[in-house]
Amino acid sequence: MRPLYIKVHPADNVAIIVNPEGLTLAEPIPQSHKVALQDIEPGEPVRRYGQIIGYANRAIGHGFWVRPEFLDLPAAPPLDQLPLATAVPPPLPPLEGHTFEGYRNRDGSTGTKNILGITTTVQCVAPTVDYAVRRIKTEILPRYPRVDDVVAITHTYGCGVAIDAPGAQVPIQTLRHISLHPNLGGAPLVVSLGCEKLQPQRLFGSDRFPVFDPQPYLIRLQDEHLRGFGDMVTAILTAADKRLAELDRRSRTTHPASSLIVGLQCGGSDAFSGVTCNPAVGYAADLLVRAGATVLFSEVTEVRDAVHLLTPRCINEEVGRALIREMQWYDDYLSRGDADRSANPTPGNKRGGLANVVEKALGSIAKSGSTALTHVASHGDRVTAKGLVFAATPASDFICGTQQLASMNLHVFTTGEGSPYGLALVPVIKVSSRTALAERWPDLIDLDAGRIATGHASIEEVGWELFHLLLDVASGRKQTWADHWGLHNTLAPFNPGPVT
Repeated sequence: MRPLYIKVHPADNVAIIVNPEGLTLAEPIPQSHKVALQDIEPGEPVRRYGQIIGYANRAIGHGFWVRPEFLDLPAAPPLDQLPLATAVPPPLPPLEGHTFEGYRNRDGSTGTKNILGITTTVQCVAPTVDYAVRRIKTEILPRYPRVDDVVAITHTYGCGVAIDAPGAQVPIQTLRHISLHPNLGGAPLVVSLGCEKLQPQRLFGSDRFPVFDPQPYLIRLQDEHLRGFGDMVTAILTAADKRLAELDRRSRTTHPASSLIVGLQCGGSDAFSGVTCNPAVGYAADLLVRAGATVLFSEVTEVRDAVHLLTPRCINEEVGRALIREMQWYDDYLSRGDADRSANPTPGNKRGGLANVVEKALGSIAKSGSTALTHVASHGDRVTAKGLVFAATPASDFICGTQQLASMNLHVFTTGEGSPYGLALVPVIKVSSRTALAERWPDLIDLDAGRIATGHASIEEVGWELFHLLLDVASGRKQTWADHWGLHNTLAPFNPGPVT
């Protein structure tokens, strides 16, 4: 028999309804929404995950639906009063012997795909590059069976911006690291217009650009020898043919699981996310850390209200202060924009039973598992540390995924309401919080964690399933649904700089 509801923590005074058809107690309550487990008086705290997610603004009777509008948002944890490195988890036993088949690059990084990337330095060249990519895929790529894809790295940056403004380094760094991504063999083609502010040397830095020798990998469309659109496209196709020949000589070799850099993200979350898919991902994250890999979790806006549970886990006070620095950035950002935290969650999150950003944050950080937080990376940084890392990004799916691409070679995306999200440069494994979603979208969801809610699987069992699926996908033995359908969202490198 299915459980009627899930109570997460002994101190909780609410639970979420499990039955797909909902449940009638004192009144009908939809699946994933909260039921009061006792009478709650006005002003009393409402607890889930053992934490206060809000204060009742009216009397809520035992067995009644705890609707989002019944809760007042509590204050965020004060950043100047957080404990730092006071409960650092001891290292878990090493997990040895797990490998995958990937592509070794000259810089020591490891790819999980073999892709020709074509980077652009300015938005003006994007339509030309998109046209060339269509030609390359149909006319040239079929001759190189070991190359997985051709991807245009286009964006809306590069000119018409204050390129030296505070924050402008974020999109520049992000684009640089994506352009040198392990899945591109560490070297893209580069298409420049010629007159833009973001010159190739500026994008890559004088010390990095010669690493892959720009000739013949750099095409400037304003160069005098290119006489019109046809010549421009021919120049791109000719360079692509040479680079594809190089990439086609690559082959997969065996690498330890420690070469994986796995980015974690949630989108379209619901009230099940924090008790099914996110804890299962967190268990898989622990396994990856035990295997020596790097695990990134992100989304500043959805960590801020649970940061008090993370700072004690920081491996030292320096890492704790770095985490607080990223939360302070977000607080300052809201203050400058005369906005507040109540803009989150989305209507879809609320439809899925999440009352506010506090409840959402508490479920979100379950992806981080239980190991020590070893490093904090700021927006656009490339992560080189091992273990569990907080990589600061906004919560928007596309921007978060784009910024994580500065480092990751594999991606896990959890969802409760559902999303056809995908990325071209890395495989995206989608994990559902509810079985109903996995059954409704069987050709989009790669792993159903909803079985945890119904008792058909444990968090540990689904975590191990995900761990093995990650190794299979990284090896090219299994294809994600996002890759099967070619669901590749546009890059969004996050541009905080002013337009000029």
